[in-house]
Amino acid sequence: MNANEHAAAPEVLKHRPRLLGLGYRMLGDVQEAEDVVQEAYLRWFQGERDEVLSPEAWLLTVVSRLSVDRLRSAQRRRETYIGPWLPEPVATEPPADARMERASDLSVAMLMMLERLAPEERAIFLLREVFGTEYREIARIMGRGEASVRQTVHRARERVREGKPRFAPPPDVQGELLRRFRAALADDDAEAVLALLAPDVTFTSDGGGVVNAARNVIVGADRVLRFLQGIQRKFPGRLSGELASLNGEPALTVTLGGDVILTLSIDTDGERISAFYAVLNPAKLRGLMNGPLAME
Repeated sequence: MNANEHAAAPEVLKHRPRLLGLGYRMLGDVQEAEDVVQEAYLRWFQGERDEVLSPEAWLLTVVSRLSVDRLRSAQRRRETYIGPWLPEPVATEPPADARMERASDLSVAMLMMLERLAPEERAIFLLREVFGTEYREIARIMGRGEASVRQTVHRARERVREGKPRFAPPPDVQGELLRRFRAALADDDAEAVLALLAPDVTFTSDGGGVVNAARNVIVGADRVLRFLQGIQRKFPGRLSGELASLNGEPALTVTLGGDVILTLSIDTDGERISAFYAVLNPAKLRGLMNGPLAME
């Protein structure tokens, strides 16, 4: 990096949180997202940029295209993944009001909805719906016509939003729901736990074949309750659940002997829990030790 590049670096590197946010939403893997962002910056500093009008647009283009390629490869690998696959949880700062909507789009529930989309659809949807990129710019980034991009956004919006609650509860409501759930489970109060669960609640756990976890999604309040009670009784008085901000929302980190053994995120309408997402795969929990990630 020459003197001019070194002086300009802060102006370019300030886009990293947004680029990392795009890469993570695309891939659901922090290390993969960081690799994509690093590759984009390497190309920036090693390439010819005399005619580049917007460094941010140039970097978004590279990150988008690299992420699409990586997601195609990742989807093939996930075909042989043992049990359900869930995105890696990330520690985040509690969102300020102005960042609430974007934080909710970082949630595990939202990332799982994005799994319905093909890689290019996912990139186009995120660029438009999360980052507010103009249709003309998305068409340039993805090498497609503007009309095609508009159609893709419309279709993707329908596929993703069809499963999204009409009302996204504020963090304090979601946090209080988790506190009540934690207390009811600790007290082995089956009636109180059931009162917090939607009848068709689901429980998805990702152990990656490394640790014990349910190999299939558990469906139904009674079945989920029995599963949760089984875990509690296996480790009587030894599990501790702490509220944390993960993926822009309140969640639980569960520890055993001081070590985090799983994270538990939920989807809810503010009154009942409609889905649990439990990550137990140790490889996906290591990053939590680094604290909140600077990501938009």
